[in-house]
This record gives sequence, structure tokens and C-alpha cells, in this order.
Amino acid sequence: MVVGLTGSMGMGKSNAARTLRFLGVPVYDADAEVHKLYAKGGAAVAPIARAFPVAVREGAVDRAKLSELLRTDPGAVARLEKIVHPLVRRIQERFLRALAMRRAPVAVLDIPLLFETGGDRRCDAVIVVTAPAYLQRQRVLRRPGMSDAKLDLLLGRQMPDAEKRRRADFLVHTNRGYRDTLLELRRILGVLRQRSRQRIHRRRRGAEKIAMARRRRAL
Repeated sequence: MVVGLTGSMGMGKSNAARTLRFLGVPVYDADAEVHKLYAKGGAAVAPIARAFPVAVREGAVDRAKLSELLRTDPGAVARLEKIVHPLVRRIQERFLRALAMRRAPVAVLDIPLLFETGGDRRCDAVIVVTAPAYLQRQRVLRRPGMSDAKLDLLLGRQMPDAEKRRRADFLVHTNRGYRDTLLELRRILGVLRQRSRQRIHRRRRGAEKIAMARRRRAL
């Protein structure tokens, strides 16, 4: 079962992902993969250098310079997405194929812009991590180099939290402390694993019915 994990910035998604790993669930980290793609020798460096020459220095993507370009050029985001999203999707598909071969009951895709990029269509269920807006701002504004103006710009590129919550199959509220988050994720995993077992059972029964029908026709 493929499960999306998402939430707006400052909502506690990274902590939720770490908790899921602690609970034994394989988690694909989209942000970490993008960092690798931007690093020296990464697959995104050459195409980004062609599209945004000033954003690449010493064989790696200068994330600060790229961020500046995205803020000043309205069309830059779409051009960057055309480069990065197919690369990220291929890595994601390899991750899922490997887990399917291992018959893992649940695999989590930790993707910040899951709904915005249509990634939820590839998921059987979606967990949205949320918190009150005042707490979100407090968390994000503690980050180095962050300002109210930059935060508002970044949030403007994301789907509103209310819409994400509306689309979610499961909600995790991260303003109630780590223990509550752990217990809620453990409960959600129990539901997902049960659904995965039921799906496998239905598939087996379906395969058995098909095999039986073929044997009858062969008689």
C-alpha cells in the first residue's frame, strides 16, 4: 500500500517521517532526493545549468541563487519543475518497485507538494500533518534566513492547509506533543496494514477464482 505523507512547511512533517521510520516503515524522502540531484554529479545539475546558468557553481546547484531566481521570475518555477519532477519520479518508482519485490505492506512517500504535483493520484491513502497557523509561523520563522515576507511567498506556492486537510484520508495534529503524534501514527499504521492484508486476500481469492474457472473450461 502506497501512502502519501504531506503537509505545509512548519507543520511537523519531517518529525512525522522520522516517527514512521522508528515504527519500521520505509519512507521515501523527496527533499533528500532533490538535494542529491542538486549536488555535484547530480542528474539535475546539467539541465539546470542550461536553464539557469547563474544558479550552478563549481558543478553543483547553488540553492540560494536558485531560490532568488524563483522569487524574481514568475515562469522559473514551472521550468524548474519540468526538469526536476521527472527525475524525482524515476527515483520514487525505483523505491516502490524495490519494496514491492520485498512485499512490504506499507510504503510512505514523504512529498511536501504531494497534492500540488498530483502525486496523491499514485497513493492509496494520504496522511496530512497539520498544526495551528500561529504555531506554523513560529516554527518557520525560527529558521535561519527566514522572514515574514519570504514565508508568505513560500506559503503562496502551497495549497492552503485547510484544503489539504479536506483531501486527507488521515490527519496528524503535531501541536499536541511527540507522544500524541507517535500514538496517532501507530494507530494509522494499524489501519493501513489491515487494509493491505485485506487487499492481498482479495487478490488471492480473485486469482484462485480465475484459476478455477480455467480448470473448468479445460475439462
